[in-house]
Amino acid sequence: MRILVVEDDRRLAELLRRGLGAEGFVVELAHDGRGGLHLAVEGAYDVIVLDVMLPGLNGYRVCARLREAGVWTPVLMLTAKDGEYDEAEGLDTGADDYVTKPFSYVALVARLRALVRRGGPERPSTLRVGDLRVDPATRTCHRGSAELSLTAREFAVLEYLARRGGEVVTKHEVLENVWDEAFEGDVNIVEVYVSALRRKIDAPFGRHTIHTVRGAGYRLAAEDTRP
Repeated sequence: MRILVVEDDRRLAELLRRGLGAEGFVVELAHDGRGGLHLAVEGAYDVIVLDVMLPGLNGYRVCARLREAGVWTPVLMLTAKDGEYDEAEGLDTGADDYVTKPFSYVALVARLRALVRRGGPERPSTLRVGDLRVDPATRTCHRGSAELSLTAREFAVLEYLARRGGEVVTKHEVLENVWDEAFEGDVNIVEVYVSALRRKIDAPFGRHTIHTVRGAGYRLAAEDTRP
């Protein structure tokens, strides 16, 4: 089993290399974010131990870039920071587990073995509606060969419409699946984002694929047909 340890504390990194080596892992080390990212993209590892506070590129950004590059090796984030928001940030960027320093070495090894048994997460499928491609893994969107620039919320609305491609979805369904449960604003906020999407994914290409179905909601169509 091959493991990459990205840790700037060289003493801790060496202790992990020796300890994990004794457990049967083949261990490679990197001591900064950019070096770790390069090895993780170019190499083939069963699991990656990734410190958060790294020079050059922090662990959150390294993990996010790995997922954007299509690298789905299991990642265990290792940090001296503590708190549910730090953990949530790590998991939101694509990490699979999270351990706070100081940690139990026995527990760390058990977590690593569990991640290896589980394997990497399945890459989310690209959503296709006609020549529109929405990739949830890389958070990118293309109309034909042209890449579209969307805000995070615009992308989330489009992703939901694409998952329901060809179906009519209501404003309330969009709100429930894209906005936070605590959202108490006007349901018509959905109209604002649908209008923005039309300006970005339809208008520049002379298309009309996001249809308003009066009294019902919206439908993302594969063909450029008028409702």
